[in-house]
Amino acid sequence: MEEAISLATNSVANGGGPFGALVAKDGEIVALGNNQVTASLDPTAHAEVSAMRAACKELGNFSLEGCLLITSCEPCPMCLSSALWARVDGIVYCADRHDAAVAGFDDRKFYDLFEKQPQSMWPTQVEHLDLPNRTAPFDAWLAKADRIDY
Repeated sequence: MEEAISLATNSVANGGGPFGALVAKDGEIVALGNNQVTASLDPTAHAEVSAMRAACKELGNFSLEGCLLITSCEPCPMCLSSALWARVDGIVYCADRHDAAVAGFDDRKFYDLFEKQPQSMWPTQVEHLDLPNRTAPFDAWLAKADRIDY
């Protein structure tokens, strides 16, 4: 955890946001990541996502099964979802969403959005367009004999 906090603190000094994360496997650090949202103009360049991307490349696999995600702050909904998709075995964090909000990173509204608000109250319109060919990509996927399931 100290490494994640150090990454986050150093990130601030180097133009990134105050978040750091690492992926570990079998007690060894596989990859590091820090927040690069404003530096890279990429809203998905959160520390956790950056660390998981680097870990996948290092391990040569899209699955991080057997790995632990250690992060300086509670993962936002995007990072949490990414960790679930990556199938990490566990997540350990230090600061929480309320600590982040005090520093101006208020993700609580996103947690609330998914937990409490009906879609009609969301700040972004989400529309379901039901077309007859809506499952064509899935049909093609299921028919593909050499697909890699995940």
